[in-house]
Amino acid sequence: MNLRVLRIELRRSVAPWAGAVVLATSLAFLYLIPGPWWKGTTTWTEQWTPMALWIRSLLFYLWPLAVGFGALQGLRDHRSKMPELLTSTPRPARHRAAALTGPTAVTLASAFALLVLVGAVQVLGNTGYTHLGWLPISLVGALSLVAGAVLGMGAGRTLPSALTPPALAMGAFVFTALMHMSWGRTQTTTAAGVPTTEPNRVSLLSPAVQEVRDVLVTLSASVHVGQTAWLLGLAATGFALLVAATPRARLLALTPVLAGAVLALLVLPSDPRRMYVVDEAAAELVCDGPVCVATTHQERLAGLAGPGREALRLLRGALGDQAPVSVRENIAVLPDGATPQWSRTTVLFDFDDEIIAAAQGEELTRALIAKAMVPGCSPVDWTSVGRDTFAQTVAVGWVLGGLTSLPGTEPASWRREVDAESRPAWKELEALPRTEQLSRINAMRGAALSCEGDAFDALNGGASR
Repeated sequence: MNLRVLRIELRRSVAPWAGAVVLATSLAFLYLIPGPWWKGTTTWTEQWTPMALWIRSLLFYLWPLAVGFGALQGLRDHRSKMPELLTSTPRPARHRAAALTGPTAVTLASAFALLVLVGAVQVLGNTGYTHLGWLPISLVGALSLVAGAVLGMGAGRTLPSALTPPALAMGAFVFTALMHMSWGRTQTTTAAGVPTTEPNRVSLLSPAVQEVRDVLVTLSASVHVGQTAWLLGLAATGFALLVAATPRARLLALTPVLAGAVLALLVLPSDPRRMYVVDEAAAELVCDGPVCVATTHQERLAGLAGPGREALRLLRGALGDQAPVSVRENIAVLPDGATPQWSRTTVLFDFDDEIIAAAQGEELTRALIAKAMVPGCSPVDWTSVGRDTFAQTVAVGWVLGGLTSLPGTEPASWRREVDAESRPAWKELEALPRTEQLSRINAMRGAALSCEGDAFDALNGGASR
């Protein structure tokens, strides 16, 4: 297709509208609707991989739109009442199909590329870690829009009805929804007996990806290969339906999509831990003495090193030989609902942890001490506040010699509740002989680090308050 034909087709097709709708709705969603894509280390403008994954997650509704617009484009000849005239011309059907699909494919791919470019410009100014691992995620996303539109065109040509575009768009939306709910999830139970669900192989047939919950997680290479095979099969079937002129040819046109599905299911991993994997390069530790962070957060090391060393010094003075000797960002990625795993010798922290994220300057030292004493045992990806916060407040007060509020204890009503619970425990602990204080602190740390028992109960001598 030359540029002159492309310009003509763009003027007489819905392709520009499809691209404009994809770009405008995506930007409106990302900028105007508050959500997890605005929060923490997985903000869509902070790091390359989360940016690509958040944009891919928008395909939950963008892909059905592309299918619907493609079906509308596929009805053009039928609306013009000229199919018989076109079939009587000597021009091959595949040339007419290419002229029909080309503008829509170019426009949708360009809209998706512009969306990625908007995110990339912001990411460049927010991170010092640059890599190309995000590129396959974005390329497969652009391919999914093109494949969906071509499939819609073929279906629109095969079923020339005004109801075809909305029916196909709704069907595609139901497909993506089911891939992220019943069809694409497997019920399972964690080691702690907590019921949860995990994505299965079928869920990867959806062009969208699940919500980004960890900055170190990316898609594996086998996922990219399997999804590419599936999407190419969809596009080939759509193109074959555009050129098919007989019922037999239309039936044979389904072969590519079936072959693509079989090949994809053979290539796609069945283990959830091989679908969403840790980016080893991003997780590699960068250290300043005993304080380490993941490479993806290397620009934060300078601000963390000083408070980290001070926290270790204070812990050494309070706990003696039982004190941790290093501070390290927690790079372990556990499945949803799993019990966290902690270390006695290393202070493990997460930049998304409430008290770490809220800490500034000297507050960061207190926050790291709190994580060293009572790191928290809420199951992964669960939100809970309560008795661990009470224990953290008392433990930090014991190390520093005075009771103060921890960073992140907002709003004021929650701060008052923490103070009301922790102050009596602090006064009781302070009144005990030093050896008894240390005994209770060690019992609290034992319960907190093993996630067995209640740390605040242990701090109170084993009696629930």
